[in-house]
Amino acid sequence: MAKNVKELYELRGKAFTDARALVNTADAAKRIMNEDEERQYDAFMGDIKRFDAEIKREEELQELERRMAGDLLSRENNGKKPEGEGEAERRSIAFRKLIVEGLGALSHEEHRTLVTGSDTQAGFLNAPQEFVQQLIVKVKNQVYIEGMSTQHTTTNANGLGYPTLENDVDDFQMISEISSAPIDNLISFGRREFKPHLSKKLIKISDKMLRADGMNPEAIVMDRAAYKFGVLKENKYMLGTGNQEPLGLFVASAKGINTDRDFSTDMAAGNDPAGAFNFTPDALKGVKYNMKAQYMTTASWLFHRDAVAKIAKLKTGDGYYMFEFADQVGAIDQLLGRPLIMSEYAPNTFIASQYVGMFGDFKWYYTVNSLALRIKRLNELFAATSEVGFIFEAEFDGMPVLSEAFTRIKTAAA
Repeated sequence: MAKNVKELYELRGKAFTDARALVNTADAAKRIMNEDEERQYDAFMGDIKRFDAEIKREEELQELERRMAGDLLSRENNGKKPEGEGEAERRSIAFRKLIVEGLGALSHEEHRTLVTGSDTQAGFLNAPQEFVQQLIVKVKNQVYIEGMSTQHTTTNANGLGYPTLENDVDDFQMISEISSAPIDNLISFGRREFKPHLSKKLIKISDKMLRADGMNPEAIVMDRAAYKFGVLKENKYMLGTGNQEPLGLFVASAKGINTDRDFSTDMAAGNDPAGAFNFTPDALKGVKYNMKAQYMTTASWLFHRDAVAKIAKLKTGDGYYMFEFADQVGAIDQLLGRPLIMSEYAPNTFIASQYVGMFGDFKWYYTVNSLALRIKRLNELFAATSEVGFIFEAEFDGMPVLSEAFTRIKTAAA
């Protein structure tokens, strides 16, 4: 079979989408499917079943191949040191054997490759470097706003200023030929100012850890520091007050998103003891169409996963779920035809008069970086305690620059 599992999943997703489109077309016309549509529908469903069988078969073959490779590796290297292999590769082989067969299956040589330092029980077993780094990556929260924003950089200590059109010229009108042109003095201009603010962190790590074999603590510290700056930015781009920090999307301000862009929903009171509010289909439709069409076509939804858990249960009057689950590998879930982003840093307090999400065109959130993530290694300062210090610095700012490109969702007052 030439296709891989990912391609099979994508083909199955396309067949499902095509089958759903036939049903939706008939439902929209308030009729049953005709004979030709029934034939196409049956063909699509047949394709789905065939792709399911191929996916199952291919996944079973891959699992069997993995097991056979592990068995062969175990037989070839039982008690012997593989020739022509580096220390990292030998450690990886031993670690895979430990995971599959357990500690008792390791030879003395394989056990020794996984030991760093010593304790009263003859040493600590350590995962190889590449496995440790995978574990770190898996716990990272996703950050979105900077990647979707309009990004700028500056080396000017005073930051950046953007002129804005605060009040537009009034609408033109028809007049008679001999009349004087109406005078308009409504137009006015303003400015959005960005002054990147400093964030700094000092991390100390022991000399012994830096020298440890089987892992790269320095690379891990660098990776985690860069990630933590990303988390800080995401948090401030959503909830920052604008005072010596970015102005957040969920903070009402005349300089960013004003309160006239708040959509107070008719969310229904929930059944839980805390009296939390639940979304309604009509409220979400109102949020979407509270925005001009020019922004709507490129806008996305932004919610915490707790909010998405509520939205995913909503059905329209004809019984269909409003939430559109992605049916292809790598695709994004959608709500009312637009992409939906889940962020751990979006607000998720479902009580009266609280922000609980938004619909917006995030390219109208501007971010400015003055310094890229800068790193200084301090080898001597902490030598007395056998430690090395790493100082991380970054300067950044951000704010929404066009209020009408966003609709912020707010629960109704109690």
